[in-house]
Amino acid sequence: MIVVLKPDTQPGPSERAALRAVAARYPDLELRFHRVRGALQDLHEVYVFGPTRQVPTEAFEELPFVQKVIRVSSKYRIIGRHDGQAPEVGFEYQGLTFSQDSFHVFAGLCAVDTREHVEVMMQALARLGITTTRMGAYKPRTSPYDFQGHGRACLPYVFELAGRYGIRVIAMEVTHEAHLEEIHDALAEAGHPTGVMVQIGTRNAQNFELLKHVGRQHEFPVLFKRGMGITLEESLNACEYVATNGNHRIVFCLRGVKTNLGDPHRNLVDFAQVPVVKRQTRLPVCIDPSHSVGKKVPAPDRILDIWHAAAQGVIAGANMVLVDFHPRPEKALCDGPQAMLMEEMEAFFEDMRICREAYRKRRALAERTASALAA
Repeated sequence: MIVVLKPDTQPGPSERAALRAVAARYPDLELRFHRVRGALQDLHEVYVFGPTRQVPTEAFEELPFVQKVIRVSSKYRIIGRHDGQAPEVGFEYQGLTFSQDSFHVFAGLCAVDTREHVEVMMQALARLGITTTRMGAYKPRTSPYDFQGHGRACLPYVFELAGRYGIRVIAMEVTHEAHLEEIHDALAEAGHPTGVMVQIGTRNAQNFELLKHVGRQHEFPVLFKRGMGITLEESLNACEYVATNGNHRIVFCLRGVKTNLGDPHRNLVDFAQVPVVKRQTRLPVCIDPSHSVGKKVPAPDRILDIWHAAAQGVIAGANMVLVDFHPRPEKALCDGPQAMLMEEMEAFFEDMRICREAYRKRRALAERTASALAA
């Protein structure tokens, strides 16, 4: 059950006491307060957990500051899309909006290797007016002998260069709760020149203790990658762990699933599920064509498979693209074969612009068609 408060109502001590007094009439109810940060106004919702079937909605609706009460039928109680809720909310971070209507491309290094390569990458992004990137400092690898990332040693120069070149948000994977503290400390020491969206990688999609910890912190938004070998439902339930622990600033990322049915691509591209995630949840949806395809190879039309896969997701309505570039892919310490060249960056961004415009036109056509059918 979700109790939606009237717009701009701040749940102060008296409102919280009144809500708890109603909950106390019924056994085993738990209340959790949540602020939805919208583009125009903030909304406050109260999640009621426990045996709510026998609780009449009128019990909460009679409170003067309550707008409405929504019974939740979806298994995704917090991240789910429920009738009666504000359809689009999203969140703002570092001056950028992330919602089901926004669009950003996070192009960068899968793994930070040298300061020189980080600077070349950020210079290129700055020339194109791009303020978002990906920079992997912590890299979980299948083999213990593979490069695991430079960790906190590279954070000072990554954040310094981000500030120098106007990068507002860096997507960066964490694999342990200690990494959050290291990122926090490095940002503070650098004077907060940029922001970090912490990424939960596919290998940690069901690391529930890590998910709880990431959910309990509110400093960084979360990019949650679908688990490579689990169903979409299992991944969304895992994502719910982050939300139930208090952090609702989440972007859900599709990155392909592990199966030989996708050969010769590295993973079976799952970008047809972009509209599924947007229908079942209110989360912005990201796609990762680099890890889905896994190799920089062209089709007969001379368009790279990675570009084709990215186009499929963007034309389907993806709100964010996570993609690998590298100044010298042959020298990359991680996933060099899938990294695109710096010389291809401008054309890739233009291709993404074309695809996003195509999505807008498709959406407008669908709205006109729906209006005509309803008339």
